[in-house]
Amino acid sequence: DADGNTHRLSDLRGKVVLLDFWASWCGPCRKENPNVVKIYNKYHDQGLEIYSVSLDKTRDAWLKAIKDDGLVWTHHVSDLSGWTSSGGKTYGIMSIPATVLIDREGKIIARNLRGAELENAIATALGN
Repeated sequence: DADGNTHRLSDLRGKVVLLDFWASWCGPCRKENPNVVKIYNKYHDQGLEIYSVSLDKTRDAWLKAIKDDGLVWTHHVSDLSGWTSSGGKTYGIMSIPATVLIDREGKIIARNLRGAELENAIATALGN
């Protein structure tokens, strides 16, 4: 994270996790952020966590975008290596914004959903 702490995705097992790949310089990502915030606010108390992986290269721009877009969740990570990000490579990210929805058991159940499709998949994963 911004303070150099490691956040393991596996620590969130038991929660539905939206793994969100984005960057401060990505216009479509920034346009999608209000929807992600809305979904987080609606479903967090039901067991949703968001784990944001930034493909930024500049720490200040990354942190400013988190603040400016109101990304209030605690799991924000970046190795500040842009497209060569280890997280991006692990999940085969070729373009952003990109999402990976993970169920309570840690299994990937959906990829690259946005808007109503994303919200419906999260609601279903949470048992709604």
